Amino acid sequence: MDTLELKKEQSRLARRIQLRDTFSDVKTIGGVECAQAGDKLVAVVVVCEYPSMKFLEKKSAVLHNPLPYKTGYVAYREMPAIIDAFDRLEQEPDIVLVKGLGVNHPRGLGVASHVGLALNKPTIGVTDSMLFGDLEDGRIKAHGEILGFEIRTREYAKPVYVSPGQQVTLGSALQIVQKTIQFPHKMPEPLHLAHKLAKKKAKEMVEEKEPRARVELATS
Repeated sequence: MDTLELKKEQSRLARRIQLRDTFSDVKTIGGVECAQAGDKLVAVVVVCEYPSMKFLEKKSAVLHNPLPYKTGYVAYREMPAIIDAFDRLEQEPDIVLVKGLGVNHPRGLGVASHVGLALNKPTIGVTDSMLFGDLEDGRIKAHGEILGFEIRTREYAKPVYVSPGQQVTLGSALQIVQKTIQFPHKMPEPLHLAHKLAKKKAKEMVEEKEPRARVELATS
């Protein structure tokens, strides 16, 4: 992984990010998360009705031999699987929530922003870790700019951090995420479902591989 070249590409692509709402009426919202399954990566995308959060659809995709994890370059590892899963949907969501950073990224291009550019879709980054910037009165700031927000979605639980990815304003990102929280879940409902399904799929893939490995050992 040539991080110098990737840094240059991220900086170039970040100039294409639009922090403006390109939508008028949101009827569906998606959630995307990836999980490790041995030497594979599984991505799950779910689509929910908005704002009721009624589950509508799910699709998954498996990436063989993904790039190794490296902080700041998650998109290059996860995006092939995310795009593959998204392309399988029968109904594309109006907005996509992505587990990870949006513009609250050292070069302004977290995985949510990168996915938004690739799909030409409004995206919002949501994570449960403060990975970049400084917090001031619930706002994520860096270089004098507001890049996102801290939201406490559940009493006694750690907060989540929200940042626009692409084609979404700061205000809309905050408002939309707040409307997708369903008690008792900490994360927005589409991401909660995507997380649960991705973990389940990854576990099934690992368990499916292990019995075959034991059989091969026993017969060799």
